[in-house]
Amino acid sequence: MSSIVDETTVAIVPSDGPLPTPGGPLSYIHWGPVIAGALIAAAVASVLHAFATAIGLGVSSTAPTWRDASLALWLLAGLYLIFVSLLSYGCGAYLTGRVRSSWTTSKDEIEFRDGAHGILVWALASLLTALLAFGAAQLGTRLAAPSGGAAAPSSSVAGENIIAYDLDRLFRAEQRPANIDLAYSRAEAARILLMGSGRAGVTTDDRAYLMRLTAANTGLAPAEAQMRADTAITSASDNIRRARRSSVILAFTIGSAALLGAAVAWIAAGVGGKQRDEAIPAPLRPR
Repeated sequence: MSSIVDETTVAIVPSDGPLPTPGGPLSYIHWGPVIAGALIAAAVASVLHAFATAIGLGVSSTAPTWRDASLALWLLAGLYLIFVSLLSYGCGAYLTGRVRSSWTTSKDEIEFRDGAHGILVWALASLLTALLAFGAAQLGTRLAAPSGGAAAPSSSVAGENIIAYDLDRLFRAEQRPANIDLAYSRAEAARILLMGSGRAGVTTDDRAYLMRLTAANTGLAPAEAQMRADTAITSASDNIRRARRSSVILAFTIGSAALLGAAVAWIAAGVGGKQRDEAIPAPLRPR
C-alpha cells in the first residue's frame, strides 16, 4: 500500500493498482492517446496499402489483367486487406490502451472503457484512411489530366476507363478522315456502350448509329464498321460485368475487414490497458 498526499486529502491505493484519473472522475475519454493511436493505425495501413499497390495486389484495379485474374489472386487480395485491417487497428488500439491513464473503479468498468477507447481509435483511423485514399485519388486524377485546355478523350465520360481499350479498337484507323471530332465521337460511343450494359442492351437504333459513327471516324466500309461495332458492344459488356463483380467483392471485403478491425481494436485496447495496470513490460521495450 502507498499514500497519495496533497494539500487537503490523503488517499490510500494499492501500490500495484491503477492510479486516479487526471482531470477528475468525469474524464472518461482521453483524446490524446486516442488521436495518437489513430495516427499510428492510419500510418500502418497507408504503408501496407502502398506496398500492396506496388506488387499489384489491388482489388480496385480496372485493368483487364486484374479482371481476368485467377480465383487464388482474388482470395489473396481479400485476405491481405483483412490482414492490413487487423494489424493497423490492433497496433493503434494497443498503443492507446497502453499509454492511457487508468481509473480507480471496478475491473469490468476499466475493461469496458479501454475497449471504448479502442473503438474510438478504429473510427478515427477509418476516417483518416478514407481521407488519405480520397486525396490520393484526386491527385491521381490531376496527374492523369491533360495539360492543355481540351479534355482528353479518355476522360470525357465517367466510367470510360473501363472500356477505354474497346473504344481504342473501335476507332482505330490507319488514316483518319479530316474534320473529325474524335473526342466527341468517343464520348458518344462510350455512352452507347455503357447503356448497353443494362438489361435491355444496345437498341437497334443505337447499334446502327454506332456503326455509322465508326465508319465516319475510321473510313471503313459499312459492313466492316458493323462488325467492329458488334465486337465493341460484346467486349464492353463483358468488361463492365467484370468491373461490377470486382466492385462487389471489393465492397464486401472492405466491410468485413472494417468489422473485424473494430473487434480487434476493442480487444487490443483491453490488452494494452491490462498490461498497463499490471505494470507488464512493453513487448518492444529493450531489455
